[in-house]
Amino acid sequence: MALDAVFREQWGRVLATLVGILGDIELAEEAAAEAFAIAAERWPRDGEPSNPTRWLITTARNRAVDRLRRQRVLAAKTRLLARDLEADAPASVFEGAVMDHSAAIPDERLELIFTCCHPALALDAQVALTLRTLGGLSTDEIALAFLIPFETMSKRLTRAKHKIRDAGIPFAVPAGHQLPDRLAAVLAVVYLIFNQGWGGGRVDLAAEAIHLGRALATLMPDEGEVLALLALMLLHDARRAARLRDGEVVLLDDQDRTLWDGPQIAEGRELLDRAMTRQSGGIANADASPSLANERSFSRNPARPYLVQAAIADLHLQQPRDWRQIAALYGTLARLTGSPIVEMNRAIAVAEIDGPAAGLDILDRLDLEHYRYFHSTRAQLLRRAGRESEAQRAYRQALDLAQTEPEQRFLRQQLNPGHGLPKAVADED
Repeated sequence: MALDAVFREQWGRVLATLVGILGDIELAEEAAAEAFAIAAERWPRDGEPSNPTRWLITTARNRAVDRLRRQRVLAAKTRLLARDLEADAPASVFEGAVMDHSAAIPDERLELIFTCCHPALALDAQVALTLRTLGGLSTDEIALAFLIPFETMSKRLTRAKHKIRDAGIPFAVPAGHQLPDRLAAVLAVVYLIFNQGWGGGRVDLAAEAIHLGRALATLMPDEGEVLALLALMLLHDARRAARLRDGEVVLLDDQDRTLWDGPQIAEGRELLDRAMTRQSGGIANADASPSLANERSFSRNPARPYLVQAAIADLHLQQPRDWRQIAALYGTLARLTGSPIVEMNRAIAVAEIDGPAAGLDILDRLDLEHYRYFHSTRAQLLRRAGRESEAQRAYRQALDLAQTEPEQRFLRQQLNPGHGLPKAVADED
């Protein structure tokens, strides 16, 4: 396996194990980075080890011990780590997939997500820090998810790490009765990991998020929002095989439905039904396409947003689509979250009901200049309204922000004046 693939697939597992061993997030992150750097130098020359994950964890732990000894700090921890090395810790420490089944949380990465989502930090800081350390997302990717500049997010992450260090916040797995207090941040982390995989072309991240969602549903099977989030991810992911054709983006209305994963859709709908029965008052809220969460969403009580989003995702799979119901659910979700991205999605639905001018009226009130789907959405509505020169400018703005090659090819096609008028906007993204 190429080192870049190992990094994508194993970074979170390596770091989660190291944080559990060291109890220090910054030290674990630095040690993991050093281990990957050493691997980049040695593996091409000496060959990949038979167990890359164990090699990386062992190398990182050795580097951490060396760092502690050189700095002559945390002497007790150094002695403890040295004893572990001499005693040859059991293989389960290194094998990321082998869990201590006596633990309350059935996955070491989910365990570390709950650990990082400490209530002493602001909710948005909990989410950002966890995405950076255990989700394996870059600061650039997290800043994009929060729709804020890179420098702002970088400072936020640094402040969070320093607060943990200076306040002596312990890295400990929370007790069972504390899990609900951390659930909002954990759900946000898992969903943002999924979104980065879905919108950024990282299939590994989407699969990782679904794996975490399943572990979370096993841990908290009576939490409606947990079931709803898993349903939401499964309903979107079921269309994965149909989203690209010959490397080109295929919008929802043009997708080959025979490529959709029927059993996964059925599972998502069953989970959605279970989530609805566990939420008092039933459905009153939602968002459908995997839209990246806005930081303002975290400042409010997140009552049932994933249930609503899963309901909209289900409506998007039905033919014909009930745009009025979709628009109403988006309106409820917008009031619930305050997210401009939800408003953007509502504009798409409104445009299907009342025409492109009505959708543009909503879009023109939003501040989403750094969000690529905002510009592509606006471009297609402008084109449908016959405002071609403005549509071309909006498509160029979207192209400047596009992250993946299929997206870029799609947008270049839209910039071709001879291209037919596309029907839907970002109803799939």
